[in-house]
Amino acid sequence: MTLTLPARLSTNDFHRAVLALAPRTAVFDCDGTLWSGDAGYDFMVWSIKTGLVSRNAADWIDSRYRLYLTGDISELAICGEMVQLYTGLEETELRRAAATFFRTQIHPHIFPEMQRLVDDLRTTGCEIWAVSSTNSWVIEEGVRDFGIPPERVLAARVAVVDGFITSSLIDVPTDEGKALSLQRADRSRPDVVFGNSIHDAAMLAIARAPFAVNPTPGLLEIAAERNWPVFIPAAIAGAAR
Repeated sequence: MTLTLPARLSTNDFHRAVLALAPRTAVFDCDGTLWSGDAGYDFMVWSIKTGLVSRNAADWIDSRYRLYLTGDISELAICGEMVQLYTGLEETELRRAAATFFRTQIHPHIFPEMQRLVDDLRTTGCEIWAVSSTNSWVIEEGVRDFGIPPERVLAARVAVVDGFITSSLIDVPTDEGKALSLQRADRSRPDVVFGNSIHDAAMLAIARAPFAVNPTPGLLEIAAERNWPVFIPAAIAGAAR
């Protein structure tokens, strides 16, 4: 069966469609949705190159990531292990590193259209949440300029004891886990949700109005099946030409 691809909204139509819903709660995935690229993977590589983690830890995560690429370990497992990579480090040190990383590597790739949309939603009093399988240190830093406070960030995180990072996982929001994380935060039926990958599908499905932003082929197929609106930021649309 051939699917009819959903219509792609222009920037103005996308903006108007979201604001017309007058949402009181909006939820955003981050990597690929608020900015291009994969900040979780990129931070892992950057922290290895800069010597933030030990050689042994770097070799361990490299071997685990190779298994992930071959399908031998799950998305959930690798996302958790990419946070556990920093076990033993001082959290203050990691927060400084995350700030430097985001400012130099990711901030230039924020989608201006998404920045404007979040800003406009905030002016209406809409409550904004960020949900990501990337580690909480990078995401909290990344959404600072979007005006999203740390208490509204649901990201991959571990326990911190006496200022030091442990390997004890608290949450790894991916796939169905993103919807579950929102439920635990008492936000089980958000008005609008924005995501870019198949790992956001469960979270998009609980929204009153889901929007596929910069969708991967897997999510684009789901969007076509369910008639979810699609928006492609200009930086992505231009690169595809």
